[in-house]
Amino acid sequence: MDLGIKDLRVLVTAGAGGIGLEIARAFVREGAKVFVCDVDREALSAVAISDPTLARTVCDVADRTAVARMFEDALRHLDGIDCLVNNAGIAGPTGRVEEINPEDWDRCLTVDLTGQFNCARLAIPHLRKSNNASIMNLSSQAGRHGFPLRSPYAAAKWGVVGFTKSIAMELGPDGIRVNALLPGLVAGDRIRRVIEAKAQQNGRSFKAQEEFMLQFTSLRDYVTPQQLADMVVFTASPRGRTISGQALSVCGDTNMLG
Repeated sequence: MDLGIKDLRVLVTAGAGGIGLEIARAFVREGAKVFVCDVDREALSAVAISDPTLARTVCDVADRTAVARMFEDALRHLDGIDCLVNNAGIAGPTGRVEEINPEDWDRCLTVDLTGQFNCARLAIPHLRKSNNASIMNLSSQAGRHGFPLRSPYAAAKWGVVGFTKSIAMELGPDGIRVNALLPGLVAGDRIRRVIEAKAQQNGRSFKAQEEFMLQFTSLRDYVTPQQLADMVVFTASPRGRTISGQALSVCGDTNMLG
């Protein structure tokens, strides 16, 4: 299927690994021009070898000065922006709310929610010049359900959904589509670390905690980063031109989080 996005100019935050790198690669396969940023310098160095067509720079999306510099680099490479993928995020602490270090709470909210604002506010003036403009904000099933022992992460991801819906309404008259992606349990190192932390907190083995968490998903399986990338690329294409203001679940039918 030709999605009609050859030469689409795409910025992907946290694009040097995991979900972000899969999204960047999916766009490249469709002929898009992609710029990635990441806080992980080693990952960026690896991408320079594995994916040399990806323009890249270091950036912590929680740092507004760094974000401004990153946008200068991105615009120089892309000569404009058609699609912003706000992928950057951290897992945050695991524990009961009264046990959580306030600094860990602040960091999680600043990266996972305020970081999206920091990028969107700079992208929007350029998106207004595009004939196929879109923003995809990464949320989570934790942005739809409660997530015990993960309150900072859940609070941030619920906030992403509200942010997405609000700016979709603001930007719709400008022809800019804005959606949130709500993955379920995504295969990879991050969910492994989350399961390990929750297993320790609950006094369970890793396997028991994994089975406990998967039981709340109808398909009893993980989502792959490639499945998420496919959704992002489709909604950024002209075929997704009337999809906006949506919390798009790719989760195997997750009904709650444990």
